[in-house]
Amino acid sequence: MTSSSGEPRDGDRPVSWHLLTGEYPPQPGGVSDYTRLVAQALVHAGQQVHVWAPGESGAREELGVTVHRVPGLFTPMGLRHLTRELNHCPTPRRLLLQYVPHALGMKAMNVPFCAWFAARRQDERWVFFHEIVYPWKPTSPLRHQVLAGVTRVMAGMVGGAAERLFVSIPSWAEHLPARVRHRAEWRPIPSTLPTEVPEQTREAVRLSLGTGPWLGHFGTYDPAISELLSTVLVPLLRADEHRKGLLLGRGSRRFVQELGLRHPELAPRITSRDDLAPAELSAHLSSVDLLIQPYLDGVSTRRTTSMAGLALGCPLVTQTGHLTEPFWRESRAVALAEDTTAGALLECAEYFLAHAEERAALGARAARLYRERFTLERTVEALLHPPGSTP
Repeated sequence: MTSSSGEPRDGDRPVSWHLLTGEYPPQPGGVSDYTRLVAQALVHAGQQVHVWAPGESGAREELGVTVHRVPGLFTPMGLRHLTRELNHCPTPRRLLLQYVPHALGMKAMNVPFCAWFAARRQDERWVFFHEIVYPWKPTSPLRHQVLAGVTRVMAGMVGGAAERLFVSIPSWAEHLPARVRHRAEWRPIPSTLPTEVPEQTREAVRLSLGTGPWLGHFGTYDPAISELLSTVLVPLLRADEHRKGLLLGRGSRRFVQELGLRHPELAPRITSRDDLAPAELSAHLSSVDLLIQPYLDGVSTRRTTSMAGLALGCPLVTQTGHLTEPFWRESRAVALAEDTTAGALLECAEYFLAHAEERAALGARAARLYRERFTLERTVEALLHPPGSTP
């Protein structure tokens, strides 16, 4: 066993980290990228790190991280294999679960896995809640109400057993059992892209894109967000024939094709890049004049798409919602439309497009806030030190 401060209790052997995750590169996804960043950062800090993820059976070392692939990792058969392999690893062991209900399988209702995690008393158990429960509404279909209830039970099982609990946004703590809620540590998700772009690289991208101004968006183009984005982007482009759109991220090609079919007059001024390597993606993102990032539940610190823009000092227009933390308004690091309507976002974007100096100041505040509060180094500091002891 180990203490929550990271010091081993059973002799002089250092604790080994075992990150349990539903996805890990080359599997795509925000949690996948985040887990790799944390694993590699812990290795750089001198820690012994293992990652356990679904995939074809086998283990290999990747940049100092031992990555174990287990078919059906969170299924009963996979858990038997995981138990056996974990028990062969030296103690003391620390399990750090990257918790996302749907990533655990069984249609986001994997109670058996949560029971397994709760029972691993021979290991220290930590959990990072990226997402926590399915939203409950009294008017929802019965199957959704069952899912909402089961995910709350699962969060209680995992959270109640963990020695340390992290949440990507403060409101997730409200769904934890009352006896452990006060122990939940807010740990924002850092950017999962490179946070620095050489000026020569940025200039080369700008040269290849041509004159703007360029309106950008980075995301996965979920249908609901895509519809809102279209409602904002189309009038912005129509208002000025010099404006162009740069859509980045998985799904952007399909989005641009569909937008071009609906608005053929705008098609020549809309460009997509959905298959860029991380460094290329950062270079393109940093070349945008204004990022437009709508979120139906509001901007929050679990949104890696916004964090990527902040880290690069991109002027960013977004929205408030029920998950938006107060500091976004207080810091003035992003331009906030005060509701989730397209009209409010459109008005906010037009203002900053018309005021270049304020737009530049917005980007500078974004980069400063990211350096002060959201870097990967802040995450590692929190993991390696007891609660409350990090700067």
